[in-house]
Amino acid sequence: MTAPELLPIIAVFSLVTVEFGGHALLGLITVRQGTLSALRERFFRAGHAHAGVLLVLSLVYFLYLPRAGFSSATEWVFGILLLAGVLAQSGGFFLHLALGTEGRSSPGTHLTRGGALLLAAALVALGVGLARQL
Repeated sequence: MTAPELLPIIAVFSLVTVEFGGHALLGLITVRQGTLSALRERFFRAGHAHAGVLLVLSLVYFLYLPRAGFSSATEWVFGILLLAGVLAQSGGFFLHLALGTEGRSSPGTHLTRGGALLLAAALVALGVGLARQL
């Protein structure tokens, strides 16, 4: 099985976990009002929003990855880099939710920034690969 065949399956099943988390957030906001501070609610929302959008982006990425002319090993590297970036960027919001305080950097902040760099690297690599095929 190739990276563009397996990794989208992982992304689709990951979307289900994002939906479940969104359902949990909705319950916390509507049923148990006030159980989350404003900071924690904001970062809970940001983590789920980023995860959902970036996982949908990954599905598009995996459609274009075979068109970039990379070797199978390179497709695996860039595909895993992309999914690691999605996990790191959205996971950083959840880590900040657990460890962070208002107006201060935390390990979650650094993880979110690191995830953004991984995502950028994977996207630039795909763009370069696609441009080389013109």
